[in-house]
Formats: sequence, C-alpha cells, structure tokens
Amino acid sequence: MRKYVIMGVQGSGKGTQSMMLAADFDLVHIAVGDIFRWNVQHHTKLGAQVRRTMAGGELVSDDLAEGVVKDRLTAHDWNYGFIIDGFPRNQRQAEFFLESYDIDGVIHLELPDSEVRRRVMARRLCADCGMDYNLIANSPHEEGQCDACGGKLVQREDDTEQALAVRLREYHAKTNPVLDLFRRKEYVVNVDARPDRQTVQREIRAALHLPQHGS
Repeated sequence: MRKYVIMGVQGSGKGTQSMMLAADFDLVHIAVGDIFRWNVQHHTKLGAQVRRTMAGGELVSDDLAEGVVKDRLTAHDWNYGFIIDGFPRNQRQAEFFLESYDIDGVIHLELPDSEVRRRVMARRLCADCGMDYNLIANSPHEEGQCDACGGKLVQREDDTEQALAVRLREYHAKTNPVLDLFRRKEYVVNVDARPDRQTVQREIRAALHLPQHGS
C-alpha cells in the first residue's frame, strides 16, 4: 500500500501528476479542492460556505478541511493506497494528518510565482460538466467550448489576479512550515514542475523509487 501527499502552489500540476500516479499504481486520487467545488456546483450547505471563502481568495477553515478529509478517508475505498492533493495546507492540518495517518512520501512540486500566474490565468472550466482545460497546454478544439459536452468554458471564480495574489501570499506563509515539518521526518521529495508533464512524472517516480511507466 502506498500513501502519498502531493503539494505545490496552484497551477503546479498536482492534479495531473496525481492522476498519472493513481492510474498506474491503483491509487485513489483524493482532490480536496474538487470535493469543495462539487459541493459549490450542487449548492450544498458546505458549498455555500466554500463559495464565499473562495470568492475572496481565502483558504477554507481548518475544521472544514479536516472534516472533509476525514470523511473521505473513512470510505476505505483505497485498498492499494491514496494520493491526497490540496491537503494539508498549514501546520495544524499537517499535525492532524500525521497523527491520523501513516504516509510514505510527500511530493513537492516547485514552481516560481511568475509561472504560477501564467498558468493559472490560462485555466478554464466547463460550466456544465466541470472538465478542466488550460489554454497553454490543453486547449479545446473549439475556442470557448468544451470538447466533451459542448458547454461554455469559464474561468473559475477564484482565478483572478487579486484572488491569486492573496493565495500566493497565504501559500508561502502557511505551506512553508508544513514542508519544514515533513522534511524533519524525511518525507519530502522536491521536483521541478516547469518541464512537460511526462518529464515531471518521471522525476517523481525516480525520487520515490517507483517503477517508470511501462517498466
């Protein structure tokens, strides 16, 4: 069983790299941000709380994030392990996580703030089915239209210059202590997130001593 945390600022490719690992190693990809967005799209009580927070460019509360993660992991559908994306985001969440679960490694995707801005501002989301696009690396066949369902592509509510500036400040202030905590336990592998996705994936697997694709 393999249990990993993947960390990196928004736009660093956490979701893409997680799904590539999950597909090859039968891991369950737990994307905390996707859980929050699903609740927003379906107008749940949790979604209303998250919507207000995300629109202001802030991070959800520790209690809310911890509760969502705990509920998701108690499903026990991860027989071969999991890779969790979007949690923990601060020291309290990290301590909660380490007290509750054993992990095998923390993947830290490193990306300069300037590249984060370029990537994030190019993100688009289908308003109907929720499929993600990036106008830099993954453009739709028809401009502004989802390839899967034909829905309209929009920017996420929290993908604005103002909200991104807030998130970057909060990320560096709150996440660096998390990485320091994980580093003291020798969990962290650092990977440059600037190359193409296949190169980044190879570097992740090499750092974690995992078989390369097709080997």
